[in-house]
Amino acid sequence: MVRFVKSSRSLRAHQYLFPTFAAASLAAICLLAPPTPLYAQSPAPQKAAQPDPLHDLSASMQSLVRKVAPSVVQILVTSYAPLEGHGSTQTGLVIGRQRAIGSGVIVDPDGYILTNAHVVNNAARLQVVLPGLSSEGSPISTLAAAHGLIVDGQVIGLDTDMDIALVKIQSKGLPALPFAKYSDLRQGEVVLAFGSPEGLRNSVTLGVVSAVARQIDPDSPYIYIQTDAAINPGNSGGPLVNVNGQVVGLNTMIVTQSGGNEGLGFAIPSGLVSVVYPQLRQFGHVHRPEIGASVQTITPELASALGLPRDTGVVVSDVTPGGPAESAGLKIQDLVLALDGRPIDSVPMLYYRLFVRDSAAGVKMQVQRGAQTLALDVPVIMPHHATDNLIDLANPEKNLVHKLGILGVEITPDIARQLSDLRAPYGVIVVARTLDPGAADSSLATGDVIHAINGTAVDSLQTLRTALDNVKPYASVVLQIERDSKLRYLTLQMP
Repeated sequence: MVRFVKSSRSLRAHQYLFPTFAAASLAAICLLAPPTPLYAQSPAPQKAAQPDPLHDLSASMQSLVRKVAPSVVQILVTSYAPLEGHGSTQTGLVIGRQRAIGSGVIVDPDGYILTNAHVVNNAARLQVVLPGLSSEGSPISTLAAAHGLIVDGQVIGLDTDMDIALVKIQSKGLPALPFAKYSDLRQGEVVLAFGSPEGLRNSVTLGVVSAVARQIDPDSPYIYIQTDAAINPGNSGGPLVNVNGQVVGLNTMIVTQSGGNEGLGFAIPSGLVSVVYPQLRQFGHVHRPEIGASVQTITPELASALGLPRDTGVVVSDVTPGGPAESAGLKIQDLVLALDGRPIDSVPMLYYRLFVRDSAAGVKMQVQRGAQTLALDVPVIMPHHATDNLIDLANPEKNLVHKLGILGVEITPDIARQLSDLRAPYGVIVVARTLDPGAADSSLATGDVIHAINGTAVDSLQTLRTALDNVKPYASVVLQIERDSKLRYLTLQMP
């Protein structure tokens, strides 16, 4: 380039050295022909590149996927259940090993993962597949980099009603996703669903929020985000994220006639998940706020028969004698209009507002009673789980059952009286899980009561430890446990 500039300057110098006698001829030519500039013209400036919305959108989505994908895991569950179709002539129940695949999202760098309770409930062994290193190369190199790291996981807590579970793995420094503010979610907002549909790990689909608060059952206390982003079996527990890479919901179910995606997917809202998560982490279960009243959805038939002033909304169907609601003046057939200044038009919305309320003391409830509109200050109570007080009785040295990875408390007559719905007044109750890498993989959860091991009754911690010590390595063990007042068998393999 430097040489080119220099030679150009030399050429222009020679143009001034023509002989004098040629001046007239040159002047005539200039009169007949269009004037030619003495110096070479610079090329016309190029127009700025026009915006390309499709490429910009594609690049933005790729960037978002690279940001979110490292926080999405696959969950592999091994369980034991009755085998179907084993033969009509057999009279005995055949129990076999079954495998299931779900998804999860990392919410804490220290290895805490949220998923659905139905994914991990009844698990005899739980493994988590962490995503491999992402590749910016060709599709083939991306395929080669997709192999993840498989690690063992433990269920720290779960709530089957809300279908939320918390899993812990022995890893640190993991990429975690933040929760989005649920109140900012809007219908039509673009969202992406991540997970392992049909076991196809590290999949992502695009859609919009079809409804921000969908009520599946008129009298159910829960609401869901509806989306048309493709969700299929295996997506359960994976995150639904917004364009900021924040978790707006936990994918949990679909409505389908074919068994696959039909554009009707549902996710548990981030507002509910973010409240449940710390409780599962601390207690292993959820404390539900109560006001001592029951409500129902108003239907036209109900309104007509009871002479209610409106045929939609929420009506109080019961008030517990001596409870907080009764002391505040709430009555049966009151119509609930608002809670803490926010309109209430459905049963799920009322329970949601109770669950995520800001005040720890109570709520301000606006109700309609006949032609009157009343404002009531209703106290809110948080009933403790039966095992909350038992953790204080546990000593990590005396109550540790190493081979099960639990802290257990023997059920004494006094404790049996506290647990009024206990099926049998003996056993060992699980008050905490320990993250012991040498323990057997099991789905024992806080609150489970171990009544027997391999058919032998468990009446003390020492009985349980002795029985476990007598089991050979890699042999199977069957625990008879009580969970939610129901007896069941739990099979596990000793390490």
